[in-house]
Amino acid sequence: MSVRLYALDGCPFCETVHEALNDAGVAYEMEWVGALHSERNEVKRVSGQRGVPVLVDEDRGVTMAESANIVEYVERTLA
Repeated sequence: MSVRLYALDGCPFCETVHEALNDAGVAYEMEWVGALHSERNEVKRVSGQRGVPVLVDEDRGVTMAESANIVEYVERTLA
């Protein structure tokens, strides 16, 4: 499985997703992003926007933002 989470240190929404992934036992890579939106070129490249969290599930061809949507996806699809 190839799952990647783009997150900002100290972001409560990112922490919610991180906890959901851990609770579900999902193996994933963490990509830490810069605090300035202008520094988030990689996030923009993969998701079309600069906000975090962003989850990329390469195996299923899914890229998504918004922590509530990501948590629901993790619980329904990856758990």
